[in-house]
Amino acid sequence: MCSLCGVLGGSEHWADAAARPGVYTRNASPIERRRERANRVRIANRILARFGVTLSDWQGTSFLLSTRTGKTEIIADLGHLWPVAERLTGRACDPLSPSLIDRLERGDA
Repeated sequence: MCSLCGVLGGSEHWADAAARPGVYTRNASPIERRRERANRVRIANRILARFGVTLSDWQGTSFLLSTRTGKTEIIADLGHLWPVAERLTGRACDPLSPSLIDRLERGDA
């Protein structure tokens, strides 16, 4: 996604469903958007568990990213997830690492 879409698109992150006229989404109701957001958190946590970090929704407006030792930071959207995860853990967190993808595909815990 180019940065111009972020400027023109409003305050929502481009990955979030939005209920605005002219914006395509299959999740127009607030309940469906919250369900979709909860599903994104669930998927992100499956990956983040490998780095010792968890993500939780905060009132449908932001996210809380926490380490096992209790370090926590509020992030506005999923676009900030990986840089903050790296800062909190003090190590690289590459969600596209071939070894991580292989473990996820095998279903390894």
